Formats: sequence, structure tokens, C-alpha cells
Amino acid sequence: MLRYFEKLIDPFAVEDGTPPTGLLAFYRYFLAPVWPYVLALMAAGLAVSLAEVAIYAYVGTLVDMMSRGTPATFFAEHGWHLALMALVVLVVRPLVNAVQTVLSNQTLPPALTARIRWLNHLHVVGQSYSFFQNDFSGRIVTKIVQTGSSLTQSMTQVIDALWVISVFVISAFAIFADVGIVMAVPLVLWVAALVTLALTFVPRVRKRAAAASEARSLLTGKLADIYGNIQTVKLFARDGRERDTARSAIAEQTGRLLDQNRLLTRLSLLLQLANAFLIGATGAASVWLWTRGAISPGETAVALGLVMRLSVMSGRVMMTLTGLFDNVGTVEDGMRTIARPHGLADRPDAADLVVSKGEIVFEDVRFSYGGGTPVLRGVDLVVKPGERIGLVGRSGAGKTTMVSLLLRLYDLESGAIRIDGQDIASVTQGSLRAAIGVVTQDTALLNRSIRDNIRYGRPDADDDAVRQAAARASADGFIAHLSDPRGRKGYDAHVGERGVKLSGGQRQRIAIARVLLKDAPILVLDEATSALDSEIEAVIQEQLEGLMAGKTVIAIAHRLSTIAAMDRLVVMDEGRIVETGTHRELLERQGLYAQLWARQSGGFLGDRAAHEIAAE
Repeated sequence: MLRYFEKLIDPFAVEDGTPPTGLLAFYRYFLAPVWPYVLALMAAGLAVSLAEVAIYAYVGTLVDMMSRGTPATFFAEHGWHLALMALVVLVVRPLVNAVQTVLSNQTLPPALTARIRWLNHLHVVGQSYSFFQNDFSGRIVTKIVQTGSSLTQSMTQVIDALWVISVFVISAFAIFADVGIVMAVPLVLWVAALVTLALTFVPRVRKRAAAASEARSLLTGKLADIYGNIQTVKLFARDGRERDTARSAIAEQTGRLLDQNRLLTRLSLLLQLANAFLIGATGAASVWLWTRGAISPGETAVALGLVMRLSVMSGRVMMTLTGLFDNVGTVEDGMRTIARPHGLADRPDAADLVVSKGEIVFEDVRFSYGGGTPVLRGVDLVVKPGERIGLVGRSGAGKTTMVSLLLRLYDLESGAIRIDGQDIASVTQGSLRAAIGVVTQDTALLNRSIRDNIRYGRPDADDDAVRQAAARASADGFIAHLSDPRGRKGYDAHVGERGVKLSGGQRQRIAIARVLLKDAPILVLDEATSALDSEIEAVIQEQLEGLMAGKTVIAIAHRLSTIAAMDRLVVMDEGRIVETGTHRELLERQGLYAQLWARQSGGFLGDRAAHEIAAE
């Protein structure tokens, strides 16, 4: 039965969407699809409150019946009253409580939390590359995870506490007013005090809760940054420096929390005074009315019982408000990061890229990061179908930026990049990147199995294809000897966060195997063999020769000997193309390339190319 209730809401029913930036709109965006279950939870809370008020009211009736009746005739005279209340106590109240519990624990919060996290993840993962460059990954993750749980908790807190006590207060007011208007005065004044306290403290606490949430997210981000770069911390013996960084972040978060708690403590003290007034005033009014014969002892018991219950519930409300303020602040803080519009999005009419030949054209491409110093200054370049070119130049010349723009990790400031005549800005990002295989110098792997990391290049590949790609990348030898702390071996072994359990050369070979498996028509090699030793590099170069056959290739390497045998070399300097030609032609010109070459020596890409150039 519980599984039935757990499956009423599918958290993954929606596959896209853009969360709005307003707080109320943000709540409405996530709650609107599940409103029937929200109403059901409110209805269950209403039934629970009414059943509890009915029991309190009957206590007064029971006291009066017992004071006026005799034991011998009591059951005969009041048996049906007792049976009716027994039905409420033994059947109705447990039943509505059960419904409320099931809706609270099995149906709404778990699925709603998952849905919020899913939709927020889908939106955030679609952000531009620069979005992630400008923030801590740990901080982003914290906001996605916490926003889901905080939004759900704040909704259930409103229903479970504020809604329930509101129903209880209204019911109590009706009972008090029926007894005598004097009895209702203390309750009205108490409610007015609570509303005043809420209006006074809520805005201030909400701001401080948001600040505390931001400090908590920043603390998480800084700690994740330290742990993620622990090797650098250890190698430079900066444990003490990072201890100070962590201490500062923890102190900041603690200070923000104390600021928030000061307001909450004041609110709690004032609430206790209001409760004392409610109990004292109601008790005094009850006794005064009883002495005048206006109310019975049973009605006095009901009044005192209800205000005692309200006093206890106000403590629960206080705890709920504390959590509610904190959760709303967390949601508001997370919303500012999560609900940002995508900085780089597909056009509404974007079509899938179709690569028929593999021609790449850069037309007057200009670009700078964040409007700073120009990195590319009017680049014009045509890469013919199946041509293999090497990008050469000093660090900062714009080589990697050219590749990043080709992959549309950033949008151009002006100009255009076309593949087979199609402007990459008018095609879907997914189809563009699916058509380009990339091997970079800094290879990061997912903390999954070796098999999953290689299969990332082609998810539908079978195990034989994965093993063949690993063999071609000369990775099968070390893979056979891998194991992880959980006893998984070989292709099932997990590689750790960002692949830290593997050496740089091993990670590079896995990355090459992944691209070999992908077999895209366009290939980008950005220092693809820089992490390999000479022996393994020679083997990999042979495989790259086969991989490059029939593909359009753009290769970047600071070690010029690895790309000197390309069909054409493009020399860049300060964001411009200053030379183009073959290795031999560029040497004869005695320009920038010849200067760079004179400082270097080494082997060539592929045996065939090595022999050709050595013959020079």
C-alpha cells in the first residue's frame, strides 16, 4: 500500500524548464503540478485539527454530564454520546492522522524534493561553460541539493504547523465566542500579538537566513576546493594556509548563523510572554464568569485546556518558524544561482548539425573573455574537408580559444564559424559537440568504472568495442591490473574523483580510447599526447594516424615535433594568424615558426611522417 502512495508523483515527468527568479513564482513553479496532493495534505491537517478540537470540546461536556448525573444512570442517559466520541477517538482521529502521515512521509515531500532537484539540475547543467568557471562546483551542488529539501520542508512546515494551528485557533475562537465574548478577548489579543511579532521579525529573519545560507554554501565550496586540490596543498606544504582559509569560512558562517539566532531568541522570549498572557487572562476570565454563573465547570475546563494546547502549539510554531525562515532563506539564496537564464542557449529554430564533408570556416572571428583584452582579433581560416592542420604559437596566442569557440563553449563577439556551410550558432549544441571528438591535455574522468568512462564516447557500444578501443589506445595492459577499494577489478574498477587513482598518462590513454570509440568526423587534439612517456607516445601516435584518416583534424601542441607532419600549420600570435604553410615552407620563411622550431627538438607524429621530415 505504501508503495502505491510513493508512486503517485513521478519526479522525472518533466524533462526541461526554466525556474523563474521571483521567490513566490519560484515556489509556484514547482508546487503547481502537485497541487492536488498539497490540497489533500491540507485537508488531512484540517481533519486532524477538527478531530482534536472536538475531543477538547467533549471533555467539557463530559465534565458537565458527570457533575449533573449519577453513576447508576450515567451510561443509560449518555451512552450514545460516549459511543460517538469513542468513534472519533478510536477510528476517525487515527484514520485522518494515518492519511496525513502517509501523504507527508511517502507521497509529497520525497517526490517533490526529487522533482525540484531534477529540474534545477537540468537547468544548471544547461548553463554555459563560463557559468561553472565562475563559481565553486561544491557551492553549486550544495545549492541544488539544499534548495530542493528546503523548498519542500518550508511547504510542509506551513501545512503541518501554521495551517494546523490556524484551524485550531479559529475553532477555539468559535467555542469561546459561543461560551461568552469575554472568553474570546484574550485569544484575539494573543493572535494580534503573534501577527505583530511575525510582521516585525519575518522580514529581518528572512534576510539573515539568506545570508547564513550563502555563507554555508560558500563554506562548502571552499572546503570542496581544498579537498579537490589536496595534492597541490600537500606538495606546496600549505596545510596551515588552507587551515586559515577554512577557519575564516567557518567563522563567517557561524557569525551569520548567530546573527539569525539573535532575532529568533528575541522572538521566542516575546512569544513566551504572549503565551503567559493568554493562559492568565483566559483563566481569570473563566473563573470570573463561573462565579457569576455564566459558564459551567466543564466549559471552564475546555477553555483552559484549549489555551494550554495553544500555548504548547505556539512553541511548535516557534520551532517551525525558525526552520521556515531558514528554509525560505536557503531557497531564496539558491534561487539566485539556479534560476539564472542560460548564458548560452540554442536558438528556438536550431537544427541538428549535419556533417557531410567536414569543412570548417572561421570568418573574421573576434572574441575576448568577459569584455577584457581581445584574445582573437579577426581570425579568418578555412580547414578543408579531411585536412589536418596544426595550430602553433606561443602561450596566450589564442589556439585553445579557437577550439573552445569551435565547440561553442562561448559565443563569438563577432564573425562566424561554419561547418559544411552551417553556422554553429544556428545548430543545437548537442549535435555540434557530438560531431567533434576532443582529446585535451588536462583529462578529467568521471568517478565511475573504466568501462563507463570509455563508453562515454559512444553509450550504445558493447563491451567488445570498448575493449578494442582500449587496446588501440594501449590502455588494456594497465586496465587488467586495476582494482578499487570495493574489490572491483579491470574494466569494473572505479577511477576516483576526476580519475585521481590513475596516473596522468593512464588518464590520457582512457581519454584517447573514449575518442577512438566516438569516431566523430571532426577531431580536435589539444596537447593529446603531452602526458605520455616517449614509448607509449610512439604507440599512440600510430593509432592517432589511423584515427585521423578521413577526418578533419585540428591539433594543438607546444611540442612542435608532434604536429610538424600535419598537412598545414597555422601559426598564431596575439590573436591573429601570422603564418600558414607546411613545416618545410615555414622553416624556409624564417619567421615566427622557424624561431619556435629552433628552440625545440623531438620525434614526429607517426613513423611515416618522422621518416619524411628526417629526410630533410
